[in-house]
Amino acid sequence: MSETTRVALVTGASGGIGRAVARRLAADGMAVGVHYAGNKAAAEETVAAVEAAGGRAVAVHGDVADEGAMADAFAAVEEAFGGIDVVVHTAGVMTLGPVDAFDLDAFDRLMRTNVRGAFVVAREAARRVRDGGAVVTFSTSVTRLAFPGYAPYAASKGAVEAMTLVLAREMRGRDVTVNAVAPGPTATPLFLDGKDQETIDRLAAQPPLERLGTPEDIAETVAFLAGPGRWVNGQVLFANGGIA
Repeated sequence: MSETTRVALVTGASGGIGRAVARRLAADGMAVGVHYAGNKAAAEETVAAVEAAGGRAVAVHGDVADEGAMADAFAAVEEAFGGIDVVVHTAGVMTLGPVDAFDLDAFDRLMRTNVRGAFVVAREAARRVRDGGAVVTFSTSVTRLAFPGYAPYAASKGAVEAMTLVLAREMRGRDVTVNAVAPGPTATPLFLDGKDQETIDRLAAQPPLERLGTPEDIAETVAFLAGPGRWVNGQVLFANGGIA
């Protein structure tokens, strides 16, 4: 490891957008901590993909809403690579349903992962990210699009946006940027699960670019915020092909 090598920790990097982000940051020369919650084999596949491309990566485990587990995950990345410069929090869950019929136990589970989890990760990032670093959280374009059935999910991501904007101001004097990325419809297992082809085609037709986003599209946006985008701070960046 070079003394100038930057180090990133990407939560939820066992698949989908998180995996694409881990691979993209590794392509920029960063060593990457590949965080996973339950699928160790998939996380190890991400590590193998990074290493096959000439990068360095390590898999770390933890429930994002468990402060002890995430402190250990951050510490494992620091031990492997000497510190952390970039934290990208992609981990989250999506449960859909109308407000009038939504199960409150499901609501509590969603909020535990998406809100408490984002706060736990943000708190560790605020304590550990080295000066000159970056923190990138994940919201959703649904906070503006207001699709029916998405109220609990959109509410959880609205909370993420709020804490992101506040944290950006709390990091004053550290030269650390804090931003949120808000993807639109993106072809990930999380998004596609439970949708029929007619629904997928309808959503793909809505952006002026007339397609769904890809995990790689979102990873490019993250790479900008984690790298050259130093004058973008305290913002929610919508990456949705112009749908909103």
